[in-house]
Amino acid sequence: QVQLVESGGGLVQPGGSLRLSCAASESILVLNSMAWYRQTPGKERELVAAITSGGRRNYLIPVKGRFTISRGNAKNTVYLQMNSLKPEDTAVYYCAAALRDTLYPNDYWGQGTQVTVSS
Repeated sequence: QVQLVESGGGLVQPGGSLRLSCAASESILVLNSMAWYRQTPGKERELVAAITSGGRRNYLIPVKGRFTISRGNAKNTVYLQMNSLKPEDTAVYYCAAALRDTLYPNDYWGQGTQVTVSS
């Protein structure tokens, strides 16, 4: 079973930046797709950004131009650089991954990390 571990969440003021990191326990197989989702109480979990091993990316429209997803040099790692953060970005952010090539990976999940944007 693949385990995903997120880090980098926290409290930040509006307009600030945070960088989320996710590393997988799997070191042999390549997770072709990795992504970040977010969820707030009472709402559906939504895809924030996804990236494939081939470099294809997919972003939630409200975060385009502010967030950047990237793969790390270490196998099966992914980052989410979040700039110009807004209060509406407050959510629990989840790392997700899949072995298959898809812009909506959802086979494996992390535990989530809280991001709070508030003054």
